[in-house]
Amino acid sequence: MTVHKNLVAGGWQDASQAKENINPSDISDIVGQYAQADSATVEAAIAAAKAAAPAWGGSTPQQRFDLLDAVGTEILARKDELGNLLSREEGKTLPEGIGEAMRAGAVFKFFAGEALRIAGEKIASVRPGVDVEITREPLGVVGIITPWNFPIAIPAWKIAPALAYGNTVVFKPASLAPGCAWAIADILAKAGVPDGVFNLVMGSGGVVGNTLLDHTDVAGISFTGSVDTGRQVAAHCAARLAKVQLEMGGKNPLVVLDDANLDVAVNCAVQGAFFSTGQRCTASSRLIVTAGIHDRFVDAVLSSLQSLKVDDALAAGTQIGPVVDGDQLDKNLEYLEIGKSEGAKLAWGGERLSRDKDGFYMAPALFTEANNSMRISREEIFGPVASVIRVKDYDEALAVANDTEFGLSSGICTTSLKHASHYKANAEAGMVMVNLPTAGVDYHVPFGGTKGSSYGSREQGRYAAEFYTTVKTAYTAP
Repeated sequence: MTVHKNLVAGGWQDASQAKENINPSDISDIVGQYAQADSATVEAAIAAAKAAAPAWGGSTPQQRFDLLDAVGTEILARKDELGNLLSREEGKTLPEGIGEAMRAGAVFKFFAGEALRIAGEKIASVRPGVDVEITREPLGVVGIITPWNFPIAIPAWKIAPALAYGNTVVFKPASLAPGCAWAIADILAKAGVPDGVFNLVMGSGGVVGNTLLDHTDVAGISFTGSVDTGRQVAAHCAARLAKVQLEMGGKNPLVVLDDANLDVAVNCAVQGAFFSTGQRCTASSRLIVTAGIHDRFVDAVLSSLQSLKVDDALAAGTQIGPVVDGDQLDKNLEYLEIGKSEGAKLAWGGERLSRDKDGFYMAPALFTEANNSMRISREEIFGPVASVIRVKDYDEALAVANDTEFGLSSGICTTSLKHASHYKANAEAGMVMVNLPTAGVDYHVPFGGTKGSSYGSREQGRYAAEFYTTVKTAYTAP
């Protein structure tokens, strides 16, 4: 089988070791083999990025627009192929995989436009005859570390702004899902990205990740992943005063009030908690429901769950694909036992499923009779598991929703303008959804959270400039 190589200084480089990319829908299916970079390869990539930084940082907005627009066009033209690859390596259903590929293409095109809109300011000084100019400049070499759950969208929304604002990139994708990352690298290379401006180094966090974190020539690190790893990233970057951007976990609440439209609430809960196999940092894992609608809501969610089709991600009609790998499945099943031991009632699902192909299939699980002090209500499970927490009224619902160390996404289902408005203002989260699933955001607006979910400036949209640029103030006297 052909080994997919790392991209360093414009050339494809092999490695002494390669790792198999396994299809979680069919563990006998090897998606591909991917070279595993050693520390010397990572250092060569950083050196190449450093050497390329002055020319790319000084390139014209038109050059950067042309490159990013071409990449976006190619991704969109190949959305079916890339969506199939994504679903095969990560386990999202094919419609979800194609949708994510389309989002990645749209992200590249958006930041192509942003390359033409890098703004500055010219303001009057308080001193006569002195001009003041405020401009944005690239950081230089940026290290990008991405997770497996959105293997093309998250790389896109980090790589595209990094390049748009004139930075050079060393990119480490998740070891579990390198296929889409390699495809992005191949598309960038064929689109004519200058040598060294973009580098792909696949491999373990202990080797590739730590080399990036500790290298003094890497000016900034943008990381998405677990809370524990994020804290380590922050510590490494703080030790050498490198800029850092972290997107980490979530334990996102969806509040359902008595006045909610039941169909809307059930759709928000099921879509938000269980689709993409619950493997989203924005998933609705805590369903906080007021007493008057609680029983009807639970019955309707259970009815919906019983009709969902869990199967091969590429099979027609599949609504929920497999868990990404055996380790994640074991973790999910362990949390089910924890929840039951804490006194929650497993009202539906949770069992490992057998299908025609041997894969990591799990029935979506719903706990009832949960409370907010339980581990299943406080710790991110990152699987198709949600807990229903009964509360008496809106005030208690808001208090429970905010009682978490996380603050990424927070939702409410209600027909009350009063409660919707109050919730938007008082929910302790970076993103708030009213009558919408907590998972699912646009590509052109800021993404990020508060508290333990995020650290540093926002991702996506024009706010991405806050991380990928630094501000310079220049004074001129006659």
